[in-house]
Amino acid sequence: MPRRRFLPFLAVSIFLVSGMMLFAPGCQGAIPNRDPSGDPFPTVAGRDLEDRPIALPVEVGGAPAILMVGYVQETQFDIDRWTLGLLQSGTEIRLMEIPAVGGWFPATFLKSTIDNGMRSGIPAEDWASVVTLYGEDADRTQSFTGTERPRNARILLLDEHGVVRWFWDQGYSPSRLLEMLEQAANDHSEN
Repeated sequence: MPRRRFLPFLAVSIFLVSGMMLFAPGCQGAIPNRDPSGDPFPTVAGRDLEDRPIALPVEVGGAPAILMVGYVQETQFDIDRWTLGLLQSGTEIRLMEIPAVGGWFPATFLKSTIDNGMRSGIPAEDWASVVTLYGEDADRTQSFTGTERPRNARILLLDEHGVVRWFWDQGYSPSRLLEMLEQAANDHSEN
């Protein structure tokens, strides 16, 4: 499977998401952060920007994958740094960007506005790498990692079975990126 690149969220769309998250009842209080290493990634369903239904972690099963999950507009800065580092590393691990927009209001009223906004700022060749989760699926993902310090991306290395093998939520760090890639290499050599 070809490696897929990430591109930043469209700033206007994320601004809308951040603003509308104020209306989402589940987003009123932070969920304590937790390291889900060793746990299977929750089964969630979203749509990529090509409008294809995507089930995670099924979509990435059979090979390792790196999920970069964001909850608020300001997460994009951290995701961009991780993306640059990963692309410069030359990794062949599949990369996916996962905006997780919790709450009923965006899921009910803003899906097409948000997705169309992102499509207008991302080349079509990269649409399959961006999978947006809404409502309960986003809420499930937020509960899985926690939402404290929401500006930090949640970086998850999944193994071929969808189990989290490595996790980081404290901001981009070149040494942590190397640690994650070493973990992936070790996992691969054990199989």
